[in-house]
This record gives sequence, structure tokens and C-alpha cells, in this order.
Amino acid sequence: MNTVRVEVRSFDDVLGDVAKAWKTGEATESRISFDSVDALWKALSPKKMDILKAMTGAGQLGIREVSRKVGRDVSAVHRDLQALIVAGIVDRTDDGKVVFPYDEIHVDFTLRGVV
Repeated sequence: MNTVRVEVRSFDDVLGDVAKAWKTGEATESRISFDSVDALWKALSPKKMDILKAMTGAGQLGIREVSRKVGRDVSAVHRDLQALIVAGIVDRTDDGKVVFPYDEIHVDFTLRGVV
């Protein structure tokens, strides 16, 4: 199963993983990392998560098809998809379709009180 891990990690930790993969040549798991929970919530609002859930494992889809799957207006879905594309979370194909190339999403982060 092609799983992507969505997580909150520091930039230094992400760079450390990249450096390790570069040195060892070993593939790492697919990750989408954010430097804070606030950044994660901004990029992946509930409506954007609905879009990702609808696209997970579905292959290439047209924007209207995504809109029908989530039951929302085409222009609103288009706007959210553009934000997901700019963030590097969703890909656009050469023929104008969109794809979220994963079969499963694993969200992983810990919330702690302010000290």
C-alpha cells in the first residue's frame, strides 16, 4: 500500500532525513511535513482534507469529478485544489487532471500544552 505520512517536524529534522537518504541511497517513506500544527491546519483545512480523502487511491481525476465526490461547488474545490497544488500535496497532470498519488494517509503529530 502506498501510504503518505503527514506530520509536524522541524526543518532541521527533515533536512537530516534528506541528508541520510542522500548518503545511504536508501528510499525513505513518503512524507508531507509541516513545521507547526498551525501550518498543517492552514494547509489541510477540513474541506481540503475531504478533497484528499476523496482523491486517495482514485488516480487521476478532473476537477468537476472531485467536486461531485465532495459535494461542493466547482469553483471552491478548484480554489482548494490550487492551494494543495502550490503546497506540493496534489499534482496536476499534463492533461489538466489532478492526482493525489497515495492509497492511504497517516496523520502523525503530538499536541502539548504551552510551558
